[in-house]
Amino acid sequence: MADLEAIYLRMPFFVQNALCNVQGWKNERQRYGRAFPALLREAEERVGWPQEQMIAFRDRRLRAFVQHCARTVPYYQRLFQKLCIGPEEIRTLEDLQRLPILTKDEVRAHSQELISQAVPERERIWMHTSGTTGGGLRFPTTAQSLREVYAACWRYRRWHGLERGTWGAFFAGRSLVPLTQSQPPFWRINAVGRQILFSGYHMSPNNLPAYVAELRRRRPPWLHGYPSLLALLAAYLLDTGQDLGYPVRWITLASESLLPQQAEQMRLAFGVTPRQHYHMTESVAHASECEYGALHVDEDFAAVEFVPNADGANFKVIGTNFTNLAFPLLRYEVQDHVTLGEVACPCGRPGRILADVDGRREDYVLLKNGARLGRLDHIFKDMVHVREAQIVQRQRGQMILRIVRGSGYTQADEARLLEETRRRVGADMDLLVEYSESLPRSRSGKLRFVLSEIQDGQLTTS
Repeated sequence: MADLEAIYLRMPFFVQNALCNVQGWKNERQRYGRAFPALLREAEERVGWPQEQMIAFRDRRLRAFVQHCARTVPYYQRLFQKLCIGPEEIRTLEDLQRLPILTKDEVRAHSQELISQAVPERERIWMHTSGTTGGGLRFPTTAQSLREVYAACWRYRRWHGLERGTWGAFFAGRSLVPLTQSQPPFWRINAVGRQILFSGYHMSPNNLPAYVAELRRRRPPWLHGYPSLLALLAAYLLDTGQDLGYPVRWITLASESLLPQQAEQMRLAFGVTPRQHYHMTESVAHASECEYGALHVDEDFAAVEFVPNADGANFKVIGTNFTNLAFPLLRYEVQDHVTLGEVACPCGRPGRILADVDGRREDYVLLKNGARLGRLDHIFKDMVHVREAQIVQRQRGQMILRIVRGSGYTQADEARLLEETRRRVGADMDLLVEYSESLPRSRSGKLRFVLSEIQDGQLTTS
């Protein structure tokens, strides 16, 4: 994959746009195939159900999923035998507590044994993720699972009046534009998916005027991406006394927790309230924000448990991804922590309420040119021999990569790690690698992925 990315980045601008359209066509086919309209319609009908009916639906899916795991997945066949538990005994969310929590380390160690033998290899679609701690996972899913996930996503977007086919400006961590490029365009176009794909790695003070000019030219009504990147754009507009000059109707956010000051910056700069859909590539937990600002757990798309932390202040998220039959995860620890809402939402939709999600908040990394980079976990996307990682910055233009090595880690992994980092931060950044047996945690047990000791790079919650 890294080689394909390198080839792409050497291509001319017009070829890169063509390749973005090819990928857009592939995404449309996988995510929104023939079954998608029915899945979306059924998902929207379930929103009108009372909570009891939704929970009964979730538990029926859970029972069938556990039976599937016990019949077709070697890892779970051994687990049920070892625990002397019959899969028919797991009938509800509470019954799941009889099974052990599955950690990311265990998934990496047993990844081949967690693949269902009932899903043919030709039907597997390979995904990868890093999570907030930098340790990579690579696993299969199916087109059916992707369509169910995107049905949940578009159900929530349609709550706010956003429809498929709307042009959107996307701000994320993709490697779209060569890091050495110093002049616009710092974006590529996926016309098939109606997306303007903006680079998250070129948002320096000198380049942001070009971003604003392109947005004014194309006037996309929908902005989507990482909160840290959209907050940078919003802060630039506010600092310079500008606006986009056209009405933005929707802002949707993903992959990071939204801080209160970021939301306020976006409201002031764009004139619209940002909305969130909490999810992750493993699809073990979903929650959708309604018009009242409440995050409703999507009980029909995953079996989500909230396990109290030792301090009693908040809860660990433990999830079961019953939409993905290819790579079933029972009681998977997401490594996010949440606070639960105590008051029912006036919108009347079912689902438990999340008051706050803590676990995706990161500082920025400062480049020598003043650009601030957020959400750098893409560096570790395919680094499956890295158990944990943390980025520390003590001075501008220097990064310390703190690494906890997995059993298969070699010098080749270090070379690849440095190469992947260079792709995203450029040749001017001084890189240091530090190895450790463990990484320091916060009081709540979370590992901060990016820690900056530079005031301009710190993302505070005050």
